[in-house]
Parts: sequence; structure tokens; C-alpha cells
Amino acid sequence: MEKELNRKEDQPFVENLLKYSKGFWKGLFTFYDYPLIPRTNNDLELFFRRIKQKHRRITGSRTWNRYIIRHGENIVFVENVSNEQEGLQMIKNVNYSAYKTEANKWEQRIGEHIKQRRFKKEPNEYLNTIEEKWKRHN
Repeated sequence: MEKELNRKEDQPFVENLLKYSKGFWKGLFTFYDYPLIPRTNNDLELFFRRIKQKHRRITGSRTWNRYIIRHGENIVFVENVSNEQEGLQMIKNVNYSAYKTEANKWEQRIGEHIKQRRFKKEPNEYLNTIEEKWKRHN
């Protein structure tokens, strides 16, 4: 690009492009080193679009922000199962201690989302609750 765009009027564009792309460079071509990583995220975008369309059909709501916040990671489990029997079989194959470890991680993340939602909805009430808890413990 620098060889082709070497006129004086091209310099601002070239400098801007190089400056902009420098932040993305690390990891930009990771798929060459790891063949299992797809070149694009088109399949992932299509997956999200299908989920969003199903949610819209079921609820009639055009937004799904609350749905994502509440169920986020769990959505993929339901969508990747073709029928109830297959889903039950997959669940039966999970080691209980591995399940418990992951469930604890999810609960922590969901707890953080709930805190954020409560703070955004009623910041003063949320902060007062925290102050009351602090006073009780000290």
C-alpha cells in the first residue's frame, strides 16, 4: 500500500490507515496460525440473528438486551440441541464437579449483571443498600 500510494496527497490517508490498523494488528491474522478459527465471524453473526428473530417471534419485542443480560451464555446451549432427548443425554454426560464449578462461575457473572442493572435503574437506592450493609458489618 505504501508503495502504491506514494503521492503527497495520499500521505494523510496512508498515515491514518496505518495508525488505525496498528491497534488491530496483533491477532488480526490468528486464523493462519490456528486453522480451527474461522476467517470471518459471519457464522456467529448469523447465529445471533436467528436467535434474535426467534426471540422477537416469541415475545413480540424488537429489543433483546434484557434477554441477553439475563440468559447470555446459556442461549447457546438451548440452540445447539436438536431435540429434548439429545439435550437430556448431553446433560447426563456432564461430570457433576465440573458442572458445579461452571455453575458457580455463571452465578458470579449473573450476579454482576444484576448489580449493574440495579445500579443503572436506581443508583441512589443501590448505594444506600451497600452503605447499610457496610454499617452492619462494621
